[in-house]
Amino acid sequence: MVAIAFIEKILKLDAENKQYEIVVIGEESHVAYNRVGLTSFFEHRKVEDLYLNPKEWYESKPGVLNHRINTKVTAIDPVSKSVTTSAGYDVSYDILVLATGSDAVVPSNTPGHDSKGVFVYRNIEDLEKLISFSATVGGSTGCVVGGGLLGLEAAKAMMDLEQFGSVKLIDKNPWVLSRQLDQDAGKLVLEKVAELGLDVLSCRKIKTINSDRNNQTKSVTFEDGETMETTCICFAIGIKPRDELADSAGIRTAGRGGFIINKDVETTVPGIYAIGECASWENQTFGLIAPGIEMADVLAFNLCKSTSHGHSETPKAFRRPDLSTKLKLLGVNVASFGDFFADRDGPRELPGRSPSQERRGREVKALSYRDPFQAVYKKYIFTSDGKYLLGGMIIGDTADYIKLVGVVKSKKALEIPPSQLILGAKTGGDENPDDLDDDTQICSCHNVTKGDISKVVKDGSCKSLGDVKSCTKAGTGCAGCVPLVQSILNAEMKAMGAEVSNHLCPHFAYSRVDLFNIIQVKELKTLPEVMRECGKDPESLGCEVCKPTLGSIFSSLFNQHIMDKPMHMLQETNDKFLANIQRNGTFSVVPRVPGGEITPEKLVAIGTVAKKYNLYCKITGGQRIDMFGARKQDLVAIWTELVEAGLESGHAYAKSLRTIKSCVGTTWCRFGVGDSVGMAIRLEERYKSIRAPHKIKSGVSGCIRECAEAQNKDFGLIATETGYNIFVAGNGGSKPRHSELLVKDCPVERVIPILDRYLMFYIHTADRLQRTARWMENLPGGIKYLKEVILDDKLGICDQLEKEMQDLVSSYFCEWTEVVNDAERRKQFQQFANTSDSSETVEIINERSQSRPTYWPKGSVKYDFKNHRWSNLAWQPIIEVSYFSNANFSTPVTAAVKRGDTQLAIFKVKGKYYATQQMCPHKRAFVLSDGLIGEDPDDGTEEGKEKRKMWVSCPYHKRNYTLEGKTPGGCANDEEVSIATFEVEERSDGWVYLKLPSVAELDALLGTERWKVKKEESEDPFKDMDKKISNRGRKAVKPTEVVNGNGSLAEKKINGLEW
Repeated sequence: MVAIAFIEKILKLDAENKQYEIVVIGEESHVAYNRVGLTSFFEHRKVEDLYLNPKEWYESKPGVLNHRINTKVTAIDPVSKSVTTSAGYDVSYDILVLATGSDAVVPSNTPGHDSKGVFVYRNIEDLEKLISFSATVGGSTGCVVGGGLLGLEAAKAMMDLEQFGSVKLIDKNPWVLSRQLDQDAGKLVLEKVAELGLDVLSCRKIKTINSDRNNQTKSVTFEDGETMETTCICFAIGIKPRDELADSAGIRTAGRGGFIINKDVETTVPGIYAIGECASWENQTFGLIAPGIEMADVLAFNLCKSTSHGHSETPKAFRRPDLSTKLKLLGVNVASFGDFFADRDGPRELPGRSPSQERRGREVKALSYRDPFQAVYKKYIFTSDGKYLLGGMIIGDTADYIKLVGVVKSKKALEIPPSQLILGAKTGGDENPDDLDDDTQICSCHNVTKGDISKVVKDGSCKSLGDVKSCTKAGTGCAGCVPLVQSILNAEMKAMGAEVSNHLCPHFAYSRVDLFNIIQVKELKTLPEVMRECGKDPESLGCEVCKPTLGSIFSSLFNQHIMDKPMHMLQETNDKFLANIQRNGTFSVVPRVPGGEITPEKLVAIGTVAKKYNLYCKITGGQRIDMFGARKQDLVAIWTELVEAGLESGHAYAKSLRTIKSCVGTTWCRFGVGDSVGMAIRLEERYKSIRAPHKIKSGVSGCIRECAEAQNKDFGLIATETGYNIFVAGNGGSKPRHSELLVKDCPVERVIPILDRYLMFYIHTADRLQRTARWMENLPGGIKYLKEVILDDKLGICDQLEKEMQDLVSSYFCEWTEVVNDAERRKQFQQFANTSDSSETVEIINERSQSRPTYWPKGSVKYDFKNHRWSNLAWQPIIEVSYFSNANFSTPVTAAVKRGDTQLAIFKVKGKYYATQQMCPHKRAFVLSDGLIGEDPDDGTEEGKEKRKMWVSCPYHKRNYTLEGKTPGGCANDEEVSIATFEVEERSDGWVYLKLPSVAELDALLGTERWKVKKEESEDPFKDMDKKISNRGRKAVKPTEVVNGNGSLAEKKINGLEW
């Protein structure tokens, strides 16, 4: 990593003079990769994902960069200025830079250290060996030796393999991370990692590694004589510099190893430099990346800019590096900064003066804070007068780390008391970049300061996070600084007067509000019309953001049936099939129950349908009955029976009015002062089906007791003696907001006009997917301004708003009733377009006398489907061409088809066919044919046209898979997953053909039965709870405060449970 950082800096600084040609010789079989992210290799198993630059990058600089891998340098001749390689040839140099890194330490004095099953944790080859071996010893105990940074990383890696029955960490010290943390902090980390399942054996040293007759590790014996069984040991006990080339070159090495370097990072042989872990500066080597990057900075600058190499600027010098670190180890945030052991070892330096040996213990004072409830520990070390911060350590809440490092480096006197610094730290949220100086280091992996980021934004080089990453390398190491990098970027863009865009998506230079007004005024009713009138590319298909938004606007203004052809392909899957799609590809059915009032006859009808189609039933929070598990091909039959029973669509699938909850009010309640049921039913019957930027929920309470919870709804009413109090812009959910009072004691006859205005104003002015709560928070003037618009008619639009709402509600129709009575629309509800077969994709289990799909397993399918090599492909007729007869340039038609046991998706878009597997690997959901089709925007350049790709968006979690390009099937927003694609063509015989492997080969990779989610794959989330309950007994007792005659507490059985 240090070597590639140096190369990139040289290429950048030498871009004009072109003074240097760089030859890189590397021993490993890979180009430079991210060693900080080694642990992630256990998840994706793809070395390419760790590459700091793709292989093509090295090939793109002919004459400037010559890169050789799999080549070891065996000797250096400083007289002839050449190196000898393992391949037998010599390479000449003018300047030689050694970045040979380090090797992992193996305890060669420990008997058995060379047994099978003993590994180290250092490079890709080490990891590949460990992964391969672990598969052969499943269920046994794995051990990591070493409680430092690498040891904890190795332990996490072994746990992530999920091959070992248990993983134990052996450390000779009393606590982990003893080089960074004191005892209190180290023991807190011990507690946290133990909670995560890692067993740490402290103060233990291995005396012998025991093996069987095949030299396979079977146990370890500690120095105290105790033996522990284990099949695999990974040593992470330190590193030793790779300085074996020193002898041939005559370079002096330090007592602890490493090429000795001076302040210019030059070795004792002129013209030979050393950087990174192989270099020893003042008898110290550094195992962290940050000091190596600083060395690379110094050397690259001096070679290209300083007077020491014929240039004009003052040379840079390598000085004592900052060893501050912030990491997340086994889920625990850990940081140490500055002189973090100044209280133990005495301060290395003091601002403005040198430390006194006689006063070492009195030169500093430590201030500690510990929160056992949140597992937070902070210790900051100050000068004895409290004026300067010298260093410290943090466990848990590391939000202030960047700021604290900056304070230490600045060596400036504090402007606040030490206690305020430690207790006033923010406990969450993004760092405010305005609080940071320009020289504050933001990315320690690549030594990038706030000023570096600000500069590239201000000079116009970078306008996005990706640009900043590419230009400065910030965020490309451990990635922990990315949120702060984004904050700095946004702040600089705003400071320059650049607007942080509110454009709907890359296809439009308008916000959702702008588009609503344009569509209304110009009466645009289809996607092509809007694209031609407002889009950046008049022929674009749009994307997963703009298509549903436009569909919603069309419905809010013109109320077309969303299954009509121009509207259908704009809809999310829920709206597309008028039902919410569930985990196993089935759908839920929710009839409307206005105000929560329902007749026995309708209850019987719902029960009959649920029983007939084996649907899981649940009462919703909105006083309705939700039926889950309806197959797509059964939806029409289910709704036929419900419509015949007088039930209507509940629009649970739509961004529209959901429910208006009510208490019984004066209908039955002795405390009621208003007919809450009657009001709720009237309001729900009026506003049912209207589409809005987001869902709308409401409630009506019959008195101040507020049983319908009207004050946490998008709009709510509470009856009073003289009318209703109307509350608006509240919601529950993930970010609850209490409603605000819009009107007090509103007369009954005024309720509808006021709500008409409020809802239409919201529909006009809200952003996409913005609930009324967030809309109100962003509305200039808030509730005061809303009152002026809605009640005082400040804008003179109240009559228009009322008219628009009246036009909208007057056009009401039940969407399911229309489908049931339309033969063409009924045809769209089938699982496969080429067969009446059906397939289950998730195993169904019985629980509490009902059926439900088993839980999803954790993780995605990370197999590289897009690059799978089939043994033989042949053209096969799959589906008749007539199925796609309604497809046109702007309206795609999609089909799910079945061949053997494999489900495939076929798309006809802009006159061209595409075919993919039906399964989205993210959650093994067979749903891609139901996804939205979109394409990347064309920015008007030739490069933009080349980059523009068509894709399908998975309806579950919006993974966008490319349908065309050099490597179709890749996922644009999740590189870990991909899909297989197939060639398609339409033939004159009336059939659509796919080029496919044999049925057996296709099923072996993509068969439904192979990827069907099965019960045994998931873990019961209640396993531990149920075990605890069952251990205590189903028939047990609850102690009461009743005292028996003998003075003892009586015990009374309550519901057969023990509490």
